[in-house]
Amino acid sequence: MSSIDDVLAANDAYVAAHGHRPLATEPKRRLAVLTCMDARLDLFGAFGLALGDAHLIRNAGGLATEDAVRSLVLSQQLLGTEDVMVVHHSRCGLEHPDEGVVRERLETALGRPLPFALGAFADVATDVRATVATLRAHPLLRSREVRGFVFDVDSGRLVEVEG
Repeated sequence: MSSIDDVLAANDAYVAAHGHRPLATEPKRRLAVLTCMDARLDLFGAFGLALGDAHLIRNAGGLATEDAVRSLVLSQQLLGTEDVMVVHHSRCGLEHPDEGVVRERLETALGRPLPFALGAFADVATDVRATVATLRAHPLLRSREVRGFVFDVDSGRLVEVEG
């Protein structure tokens, strides 16, 4: 049984204890988690993690950006993590069919062009698969296991994305 399987078992207990509830919008296991910055993701409670169990790498959308990969390389090479979970979530602010529309809205509000991609996506499961594939193929990462999941922000349920 892997560290990720342990997390899935803890998530089942979390869901059973808490049931369906809307949430407000706000390396002992050798595990690193790449996830979104969304404040509705209670990774410690939902995954049965305690302080010191895992590295949590968060950014908008849980994307495999250059900085996220940098953090994973440091986590693996200097601090011994082996398994990686990619965790995106339901009702993400970046879930939008057109990056251009989101970009235009922000650039209008800011009064200037943005110097970076936003990472908008049309389908959360498809985006999880793409992020997992990017990490598995990266030449600097040496993960024993990389798996992807979608976290339901209302129920707390963690669902694995296959493929």
